[in-house]
Amino acid sequence: MAGRRVIGVVGAGTMGNGIAHVFARGGFEVRLFEVERAALDRGMATIRTNLDREAAKGKVDPAEVEEICGRVRPTLDMTELSGCGLVVEAATEKLVVKQEIFRRLDELLGAEAILASNTSSISITKLAGGTKRADRVIGMHFFNPVPVMALVEVIRGLQTSDATFEAVRLMVLEMGKTPVAVNDATGFVSNRVLMPLINEAMFAVMEGVATAEAVDAVFRLGMAHPMGPLTLADFIGLDVCLDIMRVLEDGLGEPKYRPCPLLVRMVDAGWLGRKSGKGFYEYRR
Repeated sequence: MAGRRVIGVVGAGTMGNGIAHVFARGGFEVRLFEVERAALDRGMATIRTNLDREAAKGKVDPAEVEEICGRVRPTLDMTELSGCGLVVEAATEKLVVKQEIFRRLDELLGAEAILASNTSSISITKLAGGTKRADRVIGMHFFNPVPVMALVEVIRGLQTSDATFEAVRLMVLEMGKTPVAVNDATGFVSNRVLMPLINEAMFAVMEGVATAEAVDAVFRLGMAHPMGPLTLADFIGLDVCLDIMRVLEDGLGEPKYRPCPLLVRMVDAGWLGRKSGKGFYEYRR
């Protein structure tokens, strides 16, 4: 794969900067692309903060922090990704946005380069179908917080070649993560199971079965979850939860995937969870 050691990441938000972080920590050179300078600067600052935190905990040699940061080159110019052997798209969970990014990258990258999406629910097969390299399109679904969570769902679209899958699987191992093979299906494994659970927890609150605090306590204390489903929803972002539920509803066509009306109202109100300061709980910004 041309430029195999040079990785592009599109999007410097929570997932994108985390993906850039773990690739750089794994020894890869990274080109981190964003459309706005402020977002790019925030992403780079987050990488530095998280690396300093890892160094303080003994997970990274403090002497290597500068070197790792130096492997991430921020850019506002997508053409700087042209020499990458792999580009991971980590943009908003909207099909039309991802399709446009894939169209541009398909024209820009070398013939052997692989296109990956960090999508948590959108069809890899559909994204691949809009490119001229469908056999070299794959899903790499990282989990938040990316520097901490070990899992990467490696999702094969209908057209994904064995060579593409194997190249990506080996890169995931090289960055110290655990790849799990998943075939392309709406929501994959993680969100097909997780999001309906979160959605049902919201129904329990909306219908007065219990408070958000009580629902979360049941899962933390009775089922050994590290955080309750509503705390997790706030952490993920309620707008992201709603986007995923709508993808599940459209893709699987069953009423059990209908987004909870309370979720819809909260998103309409701008109550998006941690990132907005208010969701099922309130947060200091």
